[in-house]
Amino acid sequence: MKTIAKDTFPEWNKAGLRHFLVDCQQAAKAEGRMKIASISIAVKHIDPLAVLESIYDPDELHFYCEHANLDIAVAGAEAVVKKTFSGADRCAQAKLFAQEVLAHTIAIGDLSLPFAGPHFFTALTFFNEVDSASEPFAPATVFLPRWQVARRQGAYCAVANIPVTAEAPIAQLVDKVWAAHEKFIAFNYADICKQGSAQGDLVSMREVGGETWFEAAVAAVLRGIEAGDYQKVVLARAVDLESEQPFAPLDTLNKLRETYPACYGFSIGNGAGSSFIGATPERLLRVDKQQLSTEAIAGSAPRGASARQDAEYARELLKSDKDMREHNFVIASIRRRLQGLGIEMEVQATSRLIKLHNVQHLKTPIQATMGANVHILDVVGELHPTPAVGGMPRAAACRRIAATEPFHRGLYAGTIGWFNFAGDGEFIVAIRSAWMQRKSARLYAGVGIVDGSVPAIEKQETDWKLSALLAPLQAQEL
Repeated sequence: MKTIAKDTFPEWNKAGLRHFLVDCQQAAKAEGRMKIASISIAVKHIDPLAVLESIYDPDELHFYCEHANLDIAVAGAEAVVKKTFSGADRCAQAKLFAQEVLAHTIAIGDLSLPFAGPHFFTALTFFNEVDSASEPFAPATVFLPRWQVARRQGAYCAVANIPVTAEAPIAQLVDKVWAAHEKFIAFNYADICKQGSAQGDLVSMREVGGETWFEAAVAAVLRGIEAGDYQKVVLARAVDLESEQPFAPLDTLNKLRETYPACYGFSIGNGAGSSFIGATPERLLRVDKQQLSTEAIAGSAPRGASARQDAEYARELLKSDKDMREHNFVIASIRRRLQGLGIEMEVQATSRLIKLHNVQHLKTPIQATMGANVHILDVVGELHPTPAVGGMPRAAACRRIAATEPFHRGLYAGTIGWFNFAGDGEFIVAIRSAWMQRKSARLYAGVGIVDGSVPAIEKQETDWKLSALLAPLQAQEL
């Protein structure tokens, strides 16, 4: 990527913008191919979710991710360039695509700002392939947004990525970018139009596969564990909802971020009317200047109605042999897969508790240093799916999942995230999630099955997790 020093145009105005875009057009003419002009500017307080609501279009791609407690949020919309991939090498293909785009990108602005410069937003389904072309999301989707806004710990940044060809109407591009610049530096929240209603009365709610399949499936998986076919399998349930009014994904997401500030709230749109949203406690990985952070989250217990009961549940979880074995499967898998990339990790000596609104989990933070030749997508391709959402061994567990669950997972238990021009990025695990399209929604929740699991208890755990998404969508009892 070519960068233009931020002091090249000390007076950032329309004339300076025009000069920059003309230079980009001259480069496009000289090389005979389109250039991406990436413009980053600092802005004052801005809520990325509110901005996304203001430009939300169900027929355009969008991406949103926020962790309220960490004071981090980023939103992007409208694809300047987009590509989809499938197969076991989908991460490698996505990396090559991004590298090609960056080779023809010219960036200007203060790239030390949080989320400055071009960022690629990415979604990977649970499986490398999807069952049919009718699936709402491709196995891998990567796009560079036209507009991006973000905040990190009190600092705010807006980015415009503009395709510039040899024939591009520069005057029109200048007017469009400048209008967006003025909108972002003095954003008017009163202009946001409400999109649909997340609280319309539900017409129906039904479990995919019926009410009895899950416990029978857990029992069958336990027989496979006893036979030595695998050590762990994560089985999920799905519940379909129908509403009188169209669901409003971003309105629901706002409710989730208020209720679950310790989780990553997320939404990604496919540009064809579908959104996948959720509030996940699990980060797959984060890379910052070659420092890799990941974590093992596995093992669950309910929250108590009182401090005494809550503490009792927590103590039982911490000393549970079944939950600790499940947790250690995840740690062992992460270690083995990172070693395959030449990365040695440091694991915190003891597991801790992560307490959410309605459930608590065992969590172990993991740190490592990446080599300069390792890309974030290389690590994503190795780690996903972890035993926390798939099982162990991976291949055997995934075969059992595909043969057992009465629905296609799609993005459920997949991973979504971003990476930038410098190789930094963050990916989260898309659990506690829902697929929405107009008046329909499908909610998902899963649970790890290991030796010692009890079918009725495992179903109860998925009930706790489903309630995280059901509450903001359910206006009345059915």
